[in-house]
Formats: sequence, C-alpha cells, structure tokens
Amino acid sequence: MGQLSVDDIQLILDTADSFKDISLREIKKVPTLRGKSVVNFFYEASTRTRTSFEVAAKRLSADTFSLTASASSMVKGETLLDTGRNLQAMSPDVIVIRHSSSGAPHLLAKGVKACVVNAGDGINEHPTQALLDLYTIRERKGRIRGLNVAIIGDIAHSRVARSNMIGLTKMGANVTIGGPPTMIPVGMEAFGVEVVPDPRKAIREKDVVMMLRIQLERQRKTLFPSLREYSAAFGLDTEALKSAKPDCVIMHPGPINRGVEISSELADGPASLILDQVANGVAVRMAILYLLIGGSKADAVDKERTAG
Repeated sequence: MGQLSVDDIQLILDTADSFKDISLREIKKVPTLRGKSVVNFFYEASTRTRTSFEVAAKRLSADTFSLTASASSMVKGETLLDTGRNLQAMSPDVIVIRHSSSGAPHLLAKGVKACVVNAGDGINEHPTQALLDLYTIRERKGRIRGLNVAIIGDIAHSRVARSNMIGLTKMGANVTIGGPPTMIPVGMEAFGVEVVPDPRKAIREKDVVMMLRIQLERQRKTLFPSLREYSAAFGLDTEALKSAKPDCVIMHPGPINRGVEISSELADGPASLILDQVANGVAVRMAILYLLIGGSKADAVDKERTAG
C-alpha cells in the first residue's frame, strides 16, 4: 500500500465502481480481458481471496489457472524464483501470489515479466484486502477522510492490519489500534495510528470497527491465557459496541471465529459489512486486473512494480 499514491487508490476505487454492476447482471461477464491469462499461485490456504481473484478474472473473460504449493514442484525442492520463471515461460499476463514468507511477491516480481499481484505475504501486507476495505467503507459512509476507525485484535501477526493502517491514514482516516499488549508490536505509532490496548476504549466514538482473527498458526508461543479470556477481554459484542457511534459499522477480513473475536449477533447483524467486503472484493480485484493489463487506464498504474 505504501507504493500507491492517493490518486492511485482513488483510481482503483473509482474503477471498481464501474465493475460492481457486472456482478449484478444476469450474464456476469464482459470481454474486457479476452485473450489475457491470470495465474493464481497460492502457497497458503485461502477461500475468499483466491476465489475472488478467480471470479474477477473470469468475469473479465481472462483465462485463469490455479496452482498450489502442494501441487507444484516446490515440494520437490524447486525455488520460488525457478517456479516463477517456469510460469513466465508460459507467457501469463498476471501472477497472483500468496506466500507464507514476507517479501515473496516482491522477489518474484524481480524475476518475471508478468505483472505480480500480492495476495498476502507472511505477516507483511495484504494490499488488495485493504483496497476492498477502503471501497466498502467509502460505499457505506460516502467518504474515508475524517472517519474514526478502530482495528482490534492480533495486530502483530496481521498483514491486513498493516495494509489498512497505511491505506486508511493515507486516505485521511483517524486510526486507533487495540488488542492484547502481547499482540501489539512496539513502535506502531510510526504508522500514524493511536495505540489504545483496551478495546472498550479503542472503539469509543468510532465510525468503523474492524476486528481481526487470532492467527494461532503464526504464533510461536501462547500470547494470551485462553480463548475464553480473550473473548471476554477483547471480543466484540453488543454491550461493547455501545461505546461506538450509533451508526458504527463492523468489518472483519475473515475467516471469523464466532464467539471469540466477535459475537454471532454482531457478525450477522445490520451493522455488519463482512459479506459486503467479500462482494466488493470481486469488483476491486476486477479493477486491479483491468488497470494492470487492459483498457486505456492501464498506464495510470506502474506495471513494473508489484501491484496492490
């Protein structure tokens, strides 16, 4: 997200607006990227992101191919760059990659000619998630600048949190982060955010509350006593939400752990934008693919760098 200017982000969100209607049509397809090819290379498990990219490419009529690490030659010892070079030999236009190592998409982008889209790298960033979150907030609230946003949960291991902190502050929102002190790294103020560990205080008078999943798979040691205690102290329920603004909306990048970081009542309630985020993810990723490899607006995004 740091590579994108305010104008870049605005262009992506505005372009997504023009693509969202396609998903509401009876025939959900346009010929915009006919003849182009997109490879989805996911080294980690994914439901929303992987499916969203595949649906986005197919609705633009691009040819799509999916590859997982377990089904690739990487299990035989092939390096990421060698895998990328072999994919490049087949002349794809875009490689969408999710990898467990931070920086993997940037490394791959230096070794291939295809556009590389970061679909999440380690605990570093998840740029397209931040972009769809920005789009969803703007769609519901009509603006981003001046809004008060709280991001609560496992900040230390969340690439979504990092991308959103960069994107939200860049677009003029006021961001507060909270969660267990053991899950908030030192020096987060450098992102331009306020650190308030107590979530009850962090969500006070907020327009948007974004909850994060506890990423146990990335934790090398226990950072909180138990899930029950985490839910009691840091989970979001109806009572806790009362301190936010009356029209506050709730977001979550998924997958959600019901009854842990968020109650089912809120996850399924009228304030929840969780499924809106999923739906908007298709439009935003359609916009990204279009701006990279199709249409007259493609020159507005630098093709030589890793894209969000």
